[in-house]
Amino acid sequence: MHIKKFLAVIFSIVILAGVLAGCGSSAQQDSKQTAQQSSLEQIKKRGVIRIGVFSDKPPFGYVDANGKNQGYDVYLAKRLAKDLLGDESKVEFVLVEAASRVEFLQANKVDIILANFTVTDERKQKVDFANPYMKVSLGVVSPNGEPITSVEQLKGKKLIVNKGTTAETYFTKNYPDIELLKYDQNTEAFEALKDHRGAALAHDNTLLFAWARENPGFNVGISTLGSLDTIAPAVKKGDKELLDWINAELETLGKENFIHKAYDETLKPAYGDSINPEDIVVEGGKLK
Repeated sequence: MHIKKFLAVIFSIVILAGVLAGCGSSAQQDSKQTAQQSSLEQIKKRGVIRIGVFSDKPPFGYVDANGKNQGYDVYLAKRLAKDLLGDESKVEFVLVEAASRVEFLQANKVDIILANFTVTDERKQKVDFANPYMKVSLGVVSPNGEPITSVEQLKGKKLIVNKGTTAETYFTKNYPDIELLKYDQNTEAFEALKDHRGAALAHDNTLLFAWARENPGFNVGISTLGSLDTIAPAVKKGDKELLDWINAELETLGKENFIHKAYDETLKPAYGDSINPEDIVVEGGKLK
């Protein structure tokens, strides 16, 4: 009797192990099938495309008084949603900070980053950039009463930058003796400038031109610094299918001059006639 009971227990354990193995195999198969789905298939199945944008960087990406996402990047994001999913409202805007853009892609929190993302060699190691839709350089803004018109004037003074930006990288690498005051959010950085916590603030010149125009008493004393760079959509490293789709989309939009329309709708009100659109706009994903 003891032997029969023992054998029965062993038999039950074997059966249970087989069932659990089958369940595990099924779960692994489901996970594998999900992984095998292309990024475009996953987006279409989900019914929305998740795009990372800024909340506090007007006129490129910001949340207006009604809680709506607005700006140049947002304008493009809505068109991508419309052409991929048939409706511009099928976009989920995910608010990011400059320093979190790479992380959000790597963690699959977003499908695309459209948060004024400057293309750099360092970032190319972590994400894949599509073709550009904008040109940009660094600039430095300062109070009219104490203008900063050259980098040499910053020595011995504090310069305000945002964490994770090309401005932080540029000054850290090229001018390590200049003390940097670093902030996560654009709002915090510009408030620090207004409070005279730093002698000047370095950021994308395209942002500074608009900000200085809306804030009397400040001027972009250094309008161009470093190299001329480009801004482009970014996707998770290795996501070639989504990358190719974005590049094809930008080329198609170029045929209708869409990026110029985005400029007129979102940037021109901030710049007026002081900026030549051709100094900023990249149409069709191709630099001229």
